[in-house]
Amino acid sequence: MLDRNVAGFMRAREQLKALCFQSRKGLLFYGPPGTGKTYTIHYLASQLPDHTTLLITAEQVALLGEYFTLARFLQPSIMVVEDVDLIARERTQMQHPGQEIMLNKLLNEMDGLREDAEVIFILTTNRPEQLEPALASRPGRIDQAIEFPLPDETGRAKLARLYAHGMKLNDAVADAIVSKTKGASAAFIKELMRRSAQFALHENKETILTLKSVDAALEEMVFIGGSLNLKLLGAADGLEANRTGDSGLSGRA
Repeated sequence: MLDRNVAGFMRAREQLKALCFQSRKGLLFYGPPGTGKTYTIHYLASQLPDHTTLLITAEQVALLGEYFTLARFLQPSIMVVEDVDLIARERTQMQHPGQEIMLNKLLNEMDGLREDAEVIFILTTNRPEQLEPALASRPGRIDQAIEFPLPDETGRAKLARLYAHGMKLNDAVADAIVSKTKGASAAFIKELMRRSAQFALHENKETILTLKSVDAALEEMVFIGGSLNLKLLGAADGLEANRTGDSGLSGRA
């Protein structure tokens, strides 16, 4: 879906323009924290060297108009607004008039772009249900929403091997990691592998990941650190439930 809506769209852009279709595009990346939204944006930027990428975070939202001017001037461009729910929250949930001013600014700037502008918007959010319908439910502003879900069993297995890096990881330990990390984000698994490696090196001075080192890392990350630590590591509600349940995350579960 990413290839079709980004790289594929760009390959067909000139032909679409010749057929009088608009060449701007809006994408919404949504999903829990730690599932790879920002990572994917960095990847896309590295794969499109002929495009200028403008990244707007909470610190830059006051300069929204200036960023839109740059996007027009430096096109073809990609304009990224991270955590867009901070400025595009549903109107009934807004807490002060300044939020509605910023929302209207965003909507007006997006509408003000010519249809033949070579600009791609990528908006990200962890809370899609809080977005203003005028932004999220109107084609022409957002053309495609792309979900970044928590990894399934296959994804967790691949992530465990990817983030094991130079440590040796046998199939039995990899399978145990998959079963013990249901509801975990990619970011959580990355930190789990680093911490497991640290325990393994401290215990045996060897580059072999053992189930003992994985359980020790989970004990520290899930149980000793508590619910706040889980949120800091980008864990989801499912992993929080495992912390207080009996799903076998570690020896204390």
